[in-house]
Amino acid sequence: MNWASASDFFAMGGYGLYVWGSFGLTFAALAVEAALAAGRLKTARRRVRRELAADLDTQD
Repeated sequence: MNWASASDFFAMGGYGLYVWGSFGLTFAALAVEAALAAGRLKTARRRVRRELAADLDTQD
């Protein structure tokens, strides 16, 4: 496709809201997933540290 101007590009032949909305929702979902994954990783690391510390205490 060829666009005559930037506004034609962003309008996407009348489907701009759908196209850019889809990009926006996808980006938002990926950002939320990355944040949730980081939180799960932090929780898992904390749990492993706690379990290792408990194991070291019981070996004494």
